[in-house]
Amino acid sequence: MSRKRRLGTKQKIALMTGAATLAGGFAVATMASGHASVVCDGLDQAIRNNQAFIAGQRANPDAQSAARIANREAVIAQINVQRQASGCGAAPAAPAAPAGQGQGQGQGQGQNQGQAQQPPAAPPAGAVTGQVVCPGSTVTLSGEAGAPAASSNQFPMGTRLKVTNLDNGKSTTVTVTSPSGSCALLNNAAFEQVREPGKFLIRKARIERVG
Repeated sequence: MSRKRRLGTKQKIALMTGAATLAGGFAVATMASGHASVVCDGLDQAIRNNQAFIAGQRANPDAQSAARIANREAVIAQINVQRQASGCGAAPAAPAAPAGQGQGQGQGQGQNQGQAQQPPAAPPAGAVTGQVVCPGSTVTLSGEAGAPAASSNQFPMGTRLKVTNLDNGKSTTVTVTSPSGSCALLNNAAFEQVREPGKFLIRKARIERVG
């Protein structure tokens, strides 16, 4: 005759506890993975923004391009340090240079000055101060130090922008101090004023021109 083993009450409790522990561990691992993904996405976007700015400077160089490029390359290097600390994968590849780029840059430098990258054009005369601009845009950080400031591809230097993180209600008002590849790219100090802990990208942002 075959005998069926019956689990005692203590054994059943031990098995149920073990299963719960495994399930809890899986949930924690999933949450950690999701958090890391958000952090890495924000850092990757910051790299892309800086790469786009560098590409623009190289395509249309002027007397200050070399210094601007060196600054943004240092920013990318710092962001990559943060990516490594966050366990992110491979960094985004730099955009390919346009065909023929770099040819004749040494010759006729003065002729190219007139075609150098110009500051963003001023908004139309009828633009309303305080109006929402660039609806749907995300906001990330440039990695640059200094007092709270922003860079923009939509507004000239000196423009005042109010950036609000709609996820936490925090806002900062900053002055555009340089061009970039985004409507509003915040430097480190400005981003700290509106960020959520551990996040490097504001997906739900309101950007207003206030001056």
